[in-house]
Amino acid sequence: MTNKEITISEAQQQVDHWIKTIGVRYFSELTNMAILTEEVGELARIMARKYGDQSFKKSDEKYDMADEMADVLWVLICLANQTGVNLNEAFLKNIEKKTNRDKDRHQDNEKLK
Repeated sequence: MTNKEITISEAQQQVDHWIKTIGVRYFSELTNMAILTEEVGELARIMARKYGDQSFKKSDEKYDMADEMADVLWVLICLANQTGVNLNEAFLKNIEKKTNRDKDRHQDNEKLK
């Protein structure tokens, strides 16, 4: 394993290459949406136990929070690739949208102070 950093675009390319050479083909978009939901659920399970009020069970030992986050990212990238979404462009547009919409909102929120 390396400590190499990659861009979002590179991640999309790597996932696509892996799917086409090792994974054979993408699962259907609907199947991947269900898998994404499952992966988010596994992450939520860890978060509820680590930061919430639930205690860990023996069966929870197999879960690794970083790995579950990577699983979520993987399936999200699969969905982006399948539907023609450039996540790099989408993310930059999303940051701009949030910045314009919320530039004063959070600064003025007494709950955050």
